[in-house]
Amino acid sequence: MAFATLRSNKLRSFLTIIGVVIGVITVMLISSIISGIDTAVTKEVESFGTHTIFINKFKPGFSTGRRSREERTRPPLTVEDAEALDQLPSIEAAIPFLDVSSNRWGQKILITGKNGKTSSSVKLNGTFPNIEKSTREVLVDGRWFTQTESDAKKDVAVVGSAVVDGYFPFESPLGKTLEIGGREFLVIGVLEQKEQLLGGGGGDNDQSNIIYMPMGSAIRIKPNSEDLRILAIARDGMLTQAKDQVQDLLRLRRQVPYGEENNFGMETADSIIETFRSITQYVALAMVVISSVGLMIGGIGVMNIMLVSVTERTREIGIRKAVGAKQSDILLQFLIEAATLTGFGGVVGLVIGWLLTLLIALVFPSYVPWWAPVAGFFASVGIGIIFGLFPAWKAARLDPIESLRYE
Repeated sequence: MAFATLRSNKLRSFLTIIGVVIGVITVMLISSIISGIDTAVTKEVESFGTHTIFINKFKPGFSTGRRSREERTRPPLTVEDAEALDQLPSIEAAIPFLDVSSNRWGQKILITGKNGKTSSSVKLNGTFPNIEKSTREVLVDGRWFTQTESDAKKDVAVVGSAVVDGYFPFESPLGKTLEIGGREFLVIGVLEQKEQLLGGGGGDNDQSNIIYMPMGSAIRIKPNSEDLRILAIARDGMLTQAKDQVQDLLRLRRQVPYGEENNFGMETADSIIETFRSITQYVALAMVVISSVGLMIGGIGVMNIMLVSVTERTREIGIRKAVGAKQSDILLQFLIEAATLTGFGGVVGLVIGWLLTLLIALVFPSYVPWWAPVAGFFASVGIGIIFGLFPAWKAARLDPIESLRYE
């Protein structure tokens, strides 16, 4: 009987559940975006290796504003720091990265190809030959520069796939040259194309739009550059010892007094992921609040329409009671009607939300966790039961004699 009543009032029933539909769509969209970003960031960080230590001169974590004066005046990390870390027994390789994409005045370094293309959006990094020990960068053609080439400051380069597409679209780049900052660099290697973080993009947002060169060549392009970070790879099973040894060595080299905080940042893949997830928890909380508004509106609409329905069907309720229906039967009928109404709204919201996540996935990382549709459906049914309880109780309490007299 509850289902028959809903079918007989299709338009009214649909208008009643719009709030529920919007609430469930909100749950689906926000949960899919958060889960998609979490998956993308986790994959990106773990691509460096789970036994990797990220070292920077700034405090670890996500900066949301201007850094403190103490941080801004810290001494930079140096190539010598990386060389010292590389000698630690628990470290397999300490790989420095010096960003020389712009000169000391902030102007982007120009890269010019023989095909006439000129760009300033390519990321330029100086590094050591031991970068080949990193799981982050994978060669698909050619080779890395050798220690001899690095010591001699040879102008050689290993380029990303986006550089190949831009400067050598119809030929192999190996053995060809690029003009970088007014110097001719010989291309000796090509890197595998990397999946783009958070949808990627062109220019310097493309992680494959990068060129690596020997550290000496990078310093020659940008003398006295301070934008250096270090990737320290711990030996298998020695991550904890590596963290302690790295911290002790850097505190000693950077003359940090006993009892004072480090004047450098040090993070592992796990700590970066944990920090990121601590931030997304607040976004998830906001998701619950926003979706709850839609569900509450839907619940109020359900209560309103059920109260109207009780009034319209007073005589019907009286007849049912007169032929033997108990209060529990009336209560159950109206609760089923309310739960069916909001449950249907939940299903509609899930279908629309799922289709929208497919569209979002075309331009942004999106992943629907298994709990999102389950939670959305049960929340919608629960809203129907909660907000339908009072109208159902009111219907069950009607006096059968007075109900039969109702016109």
